[in-house]
Amino acid sequence: MPQEPIRRSQRLNQITHAAHEQLDKAVKANAPFDTLASYTRFLSAQYLFQQELKALYSDPQLVELIADLPERCRAEQAKADLADLGAKIPTAIAGAALAPSQAEALGWLFVSEGSKLGAAFLIKRAAALNLSETFGARHLGEPVGGRAEGWKRFIRILDDLPFSDEQEREIDKAAVAAFERFNVLLRHAYTTAPEAEPA
Repeated sequence: MPQEPIRRSQRLNQITHAAHEQLDKAVKANAPFDTLASYTRFLSAQYLFQQELKALYSDPQLVELIADLPERCRAEQAKADLADLGAKIPTAIAGAALAPSQAEALGWLFVSEGSKLGAAFLIKRAAALNLSETFGARHLGEPVGGRAEGWKRFIRILDDLPFSDEQEREIDKAAVAAFERFNVLLRHAYTTAPEAEPA
C-alpha cells in the first residue's frame, strides 16, 4: 500500500522538534511555577510574544481563512494577568516578525495555537501559586470550545491550504523562528532586572 503523504502539520511538528525541546528546557530551567516572582517573569515573556502576534490574529486575509482567529488571541488575557499581579507592562523588544507573508504568519500562529495544548499542564502548576483562569493565569485558560477541538479545527484548515514550494519553505522557517523568538523573550524576561514596583 502506498504510504500516505505526510501532512503539513506533521512536518511542522518534526522540523520544530529541536527548537521546541530547547524552549521546554529553558522554561524548566527558569522554574516559572516555583515562586510568584519567577512566574511574573514568565508571564512577561508570554505577554510580549502574544502582543507581537496580535496583528496576525486580526489580519483580514487570515481571518478569511480562520473565522474565529480574533477570539483565539491571548494578548488581552496576558495583559489582564499582569494587572492581576500588579506587574508593569513590559516594553517591546526589538526583533519581532514584521509584515510576514501569509505562509510565514501561519507558521507563527501554528506555534502560538499549539502552545495552548501545553498550557493545560501549566495552568495546573499555576494553581499552586493560587492562580487560575480568572486570576493571574487567564492566558493559560481553556479556550472556548476546548483545547483539543480548537487545535484540530486550526490544523484541518492549515493542512488543506494549497501552498507553493516557496510557501512551504516560508511556513517551515517561520515556525522554527517562532520557537526561537519565544526563547529570546524568555531569556530577556529572566535576565533583566524586574521593573520597580510602584510604591
